[in-house]
Amino acid sequence: MRYFSRLAKGQEQRAREPERRNGGSPTATYDSVLDIGSKAMPGVTFAINRISFGRRMELARRVREISQRMGFLAAGSQLEEKIDANLLRHEIEGTYLRWGLIRIDGLTIDGEPATADRLLERGPEELTHEIVDAIKAQCGLSEDERKN
Repeated sequence: MRYFSRLAKGQEQRAREPERRNGGSPTATYDSVLDIGSKAMPGVTFAINRISFGRRMELARRVREISQRMGFLAAGSQLEEKIDANLLRHEIEGTYLRWGLIRIDGLTIDGEPATADRLLERGPEELTHEIVDAIKAQCGLSEDERKN
């Protein structure tokens, strides 16, 4: 299972056109955060981290131990092991969300501003999955890898 491959074909890190500073040489700019309009909840936008070398390492450290336990349990034949593996899969999804979500605009949950933890605890599941999928896409995960 690959969790942290380079960006998939067709995906590109977008850098803005070079700017001129004081008539000097061009300076490229790069936004490390990506704003996305929700398809699951029109009017809601969310911002996620773009992947970088350091962020990839940080996420790998967070997910590594959980995914090793999940793989061991998923290989088991008892129902309890399968249930535990599924629980760990959801824990990994939560790790991605907490790691990658910067902010959510246009949504309150029970009268409070939406955060990663509120979204996980009490938010709309469809939006949660959409955000996690966007974060995984930034990590360059394929559709099959995103299912794990």
